[in-house]
Amino acid sequence: MRATSTLLLLALAGFSQCALAKDMTLRVGGFYSQSDSSIDVTDPVIGKDFRLDFESDLQLAENQFLPFLEFEYAFADRHNLYFDWKRLHRSAETNAVTRPFQVQIDDTVFVVTAGGKLNTTLNIDVLRLGYGYDLLQGSDYSLGITLGLHTMFIESVFEGAIGACLATELDGDLCSQRPIPRIVENNVTAPLPDIGLIGHYEFFPGWRFSAHGQYFAIKLDDLEGSLTDIRAGVSADLGESWSLSMAYNYFKVDVDVTQSAENIKVADYNIFYRFIGPMISVSYRF
Repeated sequence: MRATSTLLLLALAGFSQCALAKDMTLRVGGFYSQSDSSIDVTDPVIGKDFRLDFESDLQLAENQFLPFLEFEYAFADRHNLYFDWKRLHRSAETNAVTRPFQVQIDDTVFVVTAGGKLNTTLNIDVLRLGYGYDLLQGSDYSLGITLGLHTMFIESVFEGAIGACLATELDGDLCSQRPIPRIVENNVTAPLPDIGLIGHYEFFPGWRFSAHGQYFAIKLDDLEGSLTDIRAGVSADLGESWSLSMAYNYFKVDVDVTQSAENIKVADYNIFYRFIGPMISVSYRF
């Protein structure tokens, strides 16, 4: 982590010293994702923990069209900076919760009762800042290494038949509920490092083949996660500044955020976010 941060700081320093950009590219596109996400909660009736699935239990969409944004800045011949953003925002209404569940924030216990309506929102944003260096470079090709930091932002909102009580008011596993309208919880994962390879080849004037692969896996005190990102595709120039890209992408994020006594969250998150399939984007070079 420290070595990766140092390299990124050096890259940013070089970026600030560079007077003119060699090439800047803004890319906007979309793709379909397959999602599987859950939280570990407690059944207040029997006092047992269980895994609540956002898709099958709370009706969030499993497959959805998602936008993405990428920015690339090439400077000083062999150096590149990357900024990526992927967005997965979903909401759904459950007409009747099949099983009650209980979560805790600080010293307050929240209980969602069975049989009532519940509106659920789960928003996930994945940001990446990366640096690349071209090891090999020719008139029509390049091959380099990349280092980056991913950060995942998670927001969950529950609205509906919800009760609340202080943890000190618990009688066994049950509490005397006072109705409230909603529960809101935000989590931000620590920056997660990745390393990878990236290459480009212009096989015909204005036509380029590009591919990259990135990977990380990390385990901290309350966080365990991995990311795999492999993409290959072809782009064609539409003019002096515009281009159209078609690619095939395998992208998977698997993150477990564990609840701890010192930093209490709503529950233990288990986020699995996967995409396997085609993607399309439009780029503008300036």
